[in-house]
Amino acid sequence: MATESHNDQLYTYHLDELDTHPAGQKRSNSYIMEDTNYTMELAENFEDENFETKRFKSTKETSISSAQEFDVYSPLSTLSIGSSSNLEEESPILSPCIEEWLSTFTGWTNEYKAQALNKLVKLCDSSQLKSLMEKIRPRFQRDFISLLPRELALHVLSFLTPRDLLVAAQTCRTWRVLCDDIVLWREKCQQCVINDSLYGITPSRRPALIYNPWKQMFLTKHRIEWNWRNVELKLPPRLKVLKGHDDHVVTCLQFHGNRIVSGSDDTTMKIWSAVTGRCLRKLQGHTGGVWCSEFDGQTIVSGSTDRTLRVWNTDTGQCRHVLQGHSSTVRCVAMFNKTVVSGSRDATLRVWDVETGECTNVLQGHVAAVRCVQFDGTYVVSGAYDFLVKVWDPIEGTCQHTLQGHTNRVYSLLFDGVHVVSGSLDTSIRVWDVKSGQCIHTLVGHQSLTSAMELKGNILVSGNADSTVKVWDVTKGYCLHTLHGRNKHQSAVTSLQFTEHFVVTSSDDGSVKLWDIKTGEFIRDLVFLDGGGNGGVVWRVKCNERKLVCAVGSRNGIEDTKLLVLDFDCQTN
Repeated sequence: MATESHNDQLYTYHLDELDTHPAGQKRSNSYIMEDTNYTMELAENFEDENFETKRFKSTKETSISSAQEFDVYSPLSTLSIGSSSNLEEESPILSPCIEEWLSTFTGWTNEYKAQALNKLVKLCDSSQLKSLMEKIRPRFQRDFISLLPRELALHVLSFLTPRDLLVAAQTCRTWRVLCDDIVLWREKCQQCVINDSLYGITPSRRPALIYNPWKQMFLTKHRIEWNWRNVELKLPPRLKVLKGHDDHVVTCLQFHGNRIVSGSDDTTMKIWSAVTGRCLRKLQGHTGGVWCSEFDGQTIVSGSTDRTLRVWNTDTGQCRHVLQGHSSTVRCVAMFNKTVVSGSRDATLRVWDVETGECTNVLQGHVAAVRCVQFDGTYVVSGAYDFLVKVWDPIEGTCQHTLQGHTNRVYSLLFDGVHVVSGSLDTSIRVWDVKSGQCIHTLVGHQSLTSAMELKGNILVSGNADSTVKVWDVTKGYCLHTLHGRNKHQSAVTSLQFTEHFVVTSSDDGSVKLWDIKTGEFIRDLVFLDGGGNGGVVWRVKCNERKLVCAVGSRNGIEDTKLLVLDFDCQTN
C-alpha cells in the first residue's frame, strides 16, 4: 500500500512552494532542486523512457554549484544567473604590459579583435580554455520568455509538448504562470484528443497557483495510463470482487457509466455498482437462461432460451414489457434509441418498439439460426449459420443485400455504418461495403473460429479460437500486428476490448492480458485465476478508460463465478 500511495503522489503536482515567491522572482537553489527532483520523478512515469528530464541527475541534498551543470539552452539554466555584477569577479591588479596590451586591443577594429582572439584561443591549454568558457557562457544565457509580451511568450510555448511544458513550469513563478495558461493546455488536450467526457476533473490534492482543468485532465489521463501498465491490482480498493450467479455461466456482460449488468444461464440478470461493488437489482422473470442483452444506461433488453425478450427499467428493476413472437431461443439482440432488433434460432429477426412492446416488423430470409445482429438506426445487419450475412431495411422489412462469400457459419459481426465486418468458422474475416454489398477485403491469417472482434475507425482487433489476437487496418486490408509470442494465450480467446493505447484480451486459459495496440507488444497479465489452466475461465471482459470488468468462473467448479472490477483511477491515501 505504501508503494501504491507513492505512485499516486508522483502525479500530484508540486505547487506548495510557489506561493511563497513574489511574482517574477527566481527561486532559491533549494526550491529549484525540489521541483527539479519532482519533475524528474513525474517524467519517469510517462511511457517515453527517453524523456529529456532524465539528464538532470540532481537530488534534494545536492545544491546547484554553477550554471555549468545545465545545458546552456535549457530553461533551467537561467535559474543560476544573477545580475551582471555577479558574473564578474573582482579584477586582480594587472601588470603594466597587460594594461598596455588591453589599451591597444580596445583601439582595434572588430576584425582585428576577432583575429587576435582567434590566435589567443589557439595558444591556450585546456585548463585555460575551460576557465574562459566559464566566463563566456553566462553572457549568452537569457530568460527571453519572461522578457517577451505575454502573447508572444505563449505562442513560443505552444510549440512545446505537454511534457516539456511540465518541465518548463518548474523554472520560476513567471514561467509557471505562463505554462499554466488555460487556453494553452486546452489546445494541448485537443491535440491529444483528451476531453472531459473521458477524463472528468477531480479536485487537486494541493492548492494550485492557477487552477487549470485542462492541465488536470492531461495529468489524469497519464496517471491512469501509467496505472494500466504498472499498478498492483490484487488488493482493494483497486480490485473489487462481485460474487453472484452461484456456479452458473455468465453469458452476457454490459458496462455503462458506473453500472454493470450481468446475465446468466441461471435465468437471472443482476445490476451492479462499479463504484461500490454492491448488487443494486436482481432481474427475475425469464424461465430459461439469459443468452444476450443490451444496455443503454436507462433500459435493459434481454433475450432468453425461453423464446422471449424482456424490457427492464434500470432504476426500478421492473419488467416493462415481455416481447413474444420468436419460436426458438433468442440468440442475439441490438438496440438503437427506442428500437430493438432480435435474432433467433428460428432463423428470423424481429424489430420491436421498446416503448410500446410491439413487434413492428419480421425479417425473413435466413435458412438457419441467426447468430449475430447489428443495428445503427438505418440498417440491420445479421449473420447466420447459413454462411450468409444480410443487410436489411428495418422499416420496409426488405433485404437490401445478401453478402455471400463465407464457406462456414458466421459467428461474429460488426457494423459502423459504412463497413460490415464478419467473422466465420471458415477462419476468414470479411470486410464489406454496406451500400454496395461488395466484399472489400478478405482478412486471412487466423486458423480457427473468430470468436471476438471490435472495430473503431479503421482499426479492427480480432480474437480467435487459435489463441491469437490480430490487429488489422480494415481500409487497407492488412494485418498490423499479431499478438502472440511466449506470453500469448494458451487457449481460445473468449473476449476482447481495446482503447487508444491498449488491447485487453481474455481466454479459456483463465487469464486477462494487456497489450500495446501500437506496437503489438505484451505488457502484462492483468488477471490470472488460481484455476487457470485447470478449468478456470474468463468468459467476458468490458472496459472503459478507467475500469475493467471481467466475468470469470469455471466449467468444473474449481473457480467461483464472479465479476472482477479493476479500477485504474483509484487514488489510495
